[in-house]
Amino acid sequence: MSSPPFVRRSHEGTANASDTDSEDEPKLPLNQFYPYIRCALCCGFLIDATTITECLHTFCKSCIVKHFFCSNRCPTCSIVVHQTQPLYNIRPDRQLQDIVYKMVPFLEELERAQMCNFYKERGLDVPKPAVISPPGPVVLKRQKKDNIPQSVFTIPPELDVSLLLEFVGAEEGVCNYKPLERRYVRVSGEATIRHVELFIRRKMELSPTCQVDVVCGDHLLDHYQSLKEIQNSVGEDALQDGLLVLHFGLVLPSQS
Repeated sequence: MSSPPFVRRSHEGTANASDTDSEDEPKLPLNQFYPYIRCALCCGFLIDATTITECLHTFCKSCIVKHFFCSNRCPTCSIVVHQTQPLYNIRPDRQLQDIVYKMVPFLEELERAQMCNFYKERGLDVPKPAVISPPGPVVLKRQKKDNIPQSVFTIPPELDVSLLLEFVGAEEGVCNYKPLERRYVRVSGEATIRHVELFIRRKMELSPTCQVDVVCGDHLLDHYQSLKEIQNSVGEDALQDGLLVLHFGLVLPSQS
């Protein structure tokens, strides 16, 4: 038995309306998407899109790696990506890169051809595309120290502070700690006393119950104070041969 006439017309009307909607769908020019698919450093379309995890701004991988040779801040918002290892806080954004390749005609083919020419001109084997294997059981392997990527970032001279850490002793009852072998430390001026305390705790293998008091001159320092602020507030009295001198002692937490 055939369907009732009004049902057939309803289906046909729906199909026609769908076709009309697709034809009337507005098409936007590509340049309206430039702020989202172009790198702010080279002003070209994103290649190997890489996102900073701290602020989610995205750049070409080669551009952001070169930028981190001379700065540890995001080129767009100037947030500190990492005090000493900014490369630790970037991640590949493959989904965005796929979108760029789909939106820009022939970009992927052109980039692949340029990469092949680069390797052939230097007599090197062209890398093969990575093959994505099916998901399997996750096996965690302990990473060797030799495989840890080394930082390419060096602290600019105008931002760094050289420290001299002087150990003044431990309160009675504090025991089982190692001597601080590295007394001279060079760090970013934006590091805080909390960072210094964590460094001391790690190197001296201190117990969590042990408290570290850090003093500069006659001032007991707070955790939130940055080294640059301390150096500017205390002045030349805190310096010894250009080094910021911090005295620290180990005490037991006060019991109220």
